[in-house]
Amino acid sequence: MSNFHGDFNQKIDYVFKVVLIGDSAVGKSQLLARFAKNQFSLDSKATIGVEFQTRTLVIDQKTIKAQIWDTAGQERYRAVTSAYYRGAVGAMLVYDITKRPTFDHVARWLEELRGHADKNIVIMLVGNKSDLGHLRNVTSEDAKEFSERENLYFMETSALESTNVETAFNTVLKEIYDTVSKKALVANEADSSGNSSLLKGNNIVVPNAEPSSGGYKYTCCSSS
Repeated sequence: MSNFHGDFNQKIDYVFKVVLIGDSAVGKSQLLARFAKNQFSLDSKATIGVEFQTRTLVIDQKTIKAQIWDTAGQERYRAVTSAYYRGAVGAMLVYDITKRPTFDHVARWLEELRGHADKNIVIMLVGNKSDLGHLRNVTSEDAKEFSERENLYFMETSALESTNVETAFNTVLKEIYDTVSKKALVANEADSSGNSSLLKGNNIVVPNAEPSSGGYKYTCCSSS
């Protein structure tokens, strides 16, 4: 997989909507800024409502536009839930490794996500702020155990140091692409008129896709 930064007239093969969820102040907006623009701000303000940014990548010679949505973690913004999750094919469930309550709330966030999103959404658990290992209050082992139990991907990241940010997003996007491209192939073969039910250039939802034979792969790439 390689990044694509170039001609705005380049044909977009797929648009994938990925949502960032988790408690306030865990670093969701910083992860988004690092991935979308390779930026980090020490003066970041709390997100109000919903924001999104895009980045275009190339996966297997296909041009993918990643549409990453970021939402406020505060309770007063939770009314946007249904619209926020609609059309999402990937999710990053973020907690702060230095704040145990943000990890303890992950189960609630996951329940909400699964209640509103497509059942086949690709989900990665992200332990952010790995640069603050000396202040760690959530062990990697606890997160791994939760991820294995829930069939999630898992990775520890640092938006500040740009550790594993690319890898985390790219892992989710590649898994989405692998699933969607297989479904698109089947749909194209089945539709002799050439009008695929999976329209290129739109948010792709895969209602009938099944996980691979071994279930969703579990990955851990924590920083040392």
